[in-house]
Amino acid sequence: MKPTLFFDLDGTLIDSAVGITRCVAYAFERLGEPVPGDDELRRWIGPPLRDSFAPMLGDAVRVERAVEYYRERFEDIGYAEHSLYEGIADAIHALSERGHRIAVVTAKNEPHARKIVSGFDFADRFETIVGATVDGRISHKPELIGEALARLALHAEECVMIGDRHMDIDGARHHRMRSVGVRWGFGDAAELARADLHAEHPRDLLRVL
Repeated sequence: MKPTLFFDLDGTLIDSAVGITRCVAYAFERLGEPVPGDDELRRWIGPPLRDSFAPMLGDAVRVERAVEYYRERFEDIGYAEHSLYEGIADAIHALSERGHRIAVVTAKNEPHARKIVSGFDFADRFETIVGATVDGRISHKPELIGEALARLALHAEECVMIGDRHMDIDGARHHRMRSVGVRWGFGDAAELARADLHAEHPRDLLRVL
């Protein structure tokens, strides 16, 4: 039996830096707060939104308002401000043809993730799309991976988590699941050092898996 593959979304399937950073900047502008610099904004790519806003805004009410403003722009414009990584579509098709079951497991909220994935010409290759709940109740990778396992009635040893950030690798390790760290996304080598396997390019997934 071939392992089921859990793919992260941002930084693994899509380059979403423009959409995410512009929506974060919009949220700060609406709150009347200074907009962080580009390097700081890129730190929002990967973690749950509330985890990133909280240290800078402190107040829980303002954090929730920032999340609302972020979603306001994302639902209108930001969801489309991304591009597929070169070669990822071919890799997904090839892995599916090999007999792998494939799912998306992302910290992006599930309605947004489904909206994005529905625009892929390989969307039918994904058995399910697991994302964060809108209220943030389920938003961290260990919880999201657990939800994916439950939906697909699988055990961790039957699956592999594929992602570009330490949250993906740590989430997999929490479940004692194997992981592949992809080096074309937003994480650096240090973040991905604990992954079981590494891929430099989407086509490498066919070899390492």
